[in-house]
Amino acid sequence: MSDNPHPRTLDVTGLLCPLPVLKARKLLNGMRPGEVLRILATDPMAAIDIPHFCQEQGHSLLSQGQEGSEFHFLVQRR
Repeated sequence: MSDNPHPRTLDVTGLLCPLPVLKARKLLNGMRPGEVLRILATDPMAAIDIPHFCQEQGHSLLSQGQEGSEFHFLVQRR
């Protein structure tokens, strides 16, 4: 895991599929292996799309949760 206790945050609240995954992909591509990205989303499809994206790209989905209408994910770059 990254040495940084404060992961980068990608706020894609209000954006619909496929934009949350596309923006996450772009940001993760610019990060170093092992760095962690925190993703905040409101699109219910993100609960399916983000884990699938991580599996397909080899990133680790460290956590996934929901608070009200907001979904949050911690993704570690491969």
